[in-house]
Amino acid sequence: MRTEIIYRPSYSLAVVKLDSGESIQVEGGAMVGMTPGMQMETKARGGFLKSLTRSVLGGESFFMNTYTAPASGGEIMLAPSLPGDIAELALKGETVMVQSGSYIASSPGIEVDTSWSGAKGFFGGEGFILLKVTGTGTLLVSSYGAIHPIELASKQKIVIDTGHLVTFDSTLDFQVRRVAGWKSTLFSGEGLVVELTGPGRLTVQTRSERAFLSWLIPHLPKQGGSS
Repeated sequence: MRTEIIYRPSYSLAVVKLDSGESIQVEGGAMVGMTPGMQMETKARGGFLKSLTRSVLGGESFFMNTYTAPASGGEIMLAPSLPGDIAELALKGETVMVQSGSYIASSPGIEVDTSWSGAKGFFGGEGFILLKVTGTGTLLVSSYGAIHPIELASKQKIVIDTGHLVTFDSTLDFQVRRVAGWKSTLFSGEGLVVELTGPGRLTVQTRSERAFLSWLIPHLPKQGGSS
């Protein structure tokens, strides 16, 4: 599997080249185009219960599509639904936590599960639900905006808004909390944050879907009102 990411960081497109018989598992709706002869199989990845959990809690598709290249090899183009970047992570028996909605695709040697990692915020309905991605192979994740990598040394800490976190190594300790007291949470426009402690790597996105929606919704025409 060879991946080229083009048009980054705003409207990234992943072009994945597969050898004869090679496969890639793809989140539903991420396929942009492919060469003729590619075989697609759709199934509930990991069984019914795991797929249901991933769909209800993780915001991912219930079904996962697996594309397999013909004898001559093949190519598939992948993109997220929101404008932003794509990152390719090479896993070697590691576990990476991925923010819900950021998963795009992975090679067959990688397992995707759901991990509940924090109660929903009292204000704004903000949640922190993660995908637990484990195995050896290639993982493709997306961001809203550009992707910024950060590496923490042992015991080094950083605080990230949950709406901006994309991935982090399982070697990082993390704690989800309010940015301040309830008053500040209500009036500051900030919600839940996650404090991460090294050693390990993480990636953040430069834009937040939640922040964009908070700006957009008040500007939408009201039903029955004037345009």
